[in-house]
Amino acid sequence: MKRLSEHLPDLRRRLSLGAVYTDLDGTLFGPGSSLFADAEGRVTTRAAEAVAALHRASVPLVPLSGRTRLQVREVSRIMGARDFVAEMGGLVCLDGEAEVIRTSSHLAGAGTPVDAMARSGAAGLLLEAFAGRLEPHAPWAFEPREVSMLFRGQVDLDEARRVLDEAGHRWLALRDNGVIRRPFPGLEVAEVHAYHLLPAAVSKAAAVAEHSRRRGLTREACLVIGDSGADAEVAPHVGAVCIVANGASSVSGPADGVYVTDGAYGEGFAEAVEALLGV
Repeated sequence: MKRLSEHLPDLRRRLSLGAVYTDLDGTLFGPGSSLFADAEGRVTTRAAEAVAALHRASVPLVPLSGRTRLQVREVSRIMGARDFVAEMGGLVCLDGEAEVIRTSSHLAGAGTPVDAMARSGAAGLLLEAFAGRLEPHAPWAFEPREVSMLFRGQVDLDEARRVLDEAGHRWLALRDNGVIRRPFPGLEVAEVHAYHLLPAAVSKAAAVAEHSRRRGLTREACLVIGDSGADAEVAPHVGAVCIVANGASSVSGPADGVYVTDGAYGEGFAEAVEALLGV
């Protein structure tokens, strides 16, 4: 990936910010999911000041998270965000939930996509196939969810794709939502990641494309800030994606339109906002 600081003149020339989409945990929020913690756990107000700068510039902040709808709604209220995206792109919520768009296609049977996944047995299949390497991301995995099931561990996504396909679950995908920087005793892995099992059509990229269309935003008006490959995948739909430094190792493959900040967590979020707002 390119360093954000080395490409600012071109980005400032191309982008005219109309919305900033941001991941929460590991991006806007530092260790412990705190808005006021830097990479070492010290107190910082820089991310909060960057959010205030967006409000002063009348640039909407759009949380883009794997958290549940209720969880992201409360964060959005606190941050003064009008719209938000929950469950890894599964739910696009407008005007504080006056309208909720489910991005997954129609599934056979009654209930939500999570209901359909529960009936399929796909979650149990993955837990068995990756025993010791994958487990529910408790306690958050047991919050009411509509579109995705939440896990933690470290698995090869191509291998997970094969396990799902061979069992007839081509309609599902396991997506990596970034590194969790603390150990869990039950996992025999070198690095812990958050994963979401969800309908294959669901992604942060699809959600941003839908939201920007509904809000009449051009590609060059949109900026994404995140910490994972799922965030980097939005690049074809926006002017730029900025990956905070602590998420750089999670991004692989083509990186056109993807830039890495020098700062980690909220400091990286602030770096991107300050640079592209010119504050």
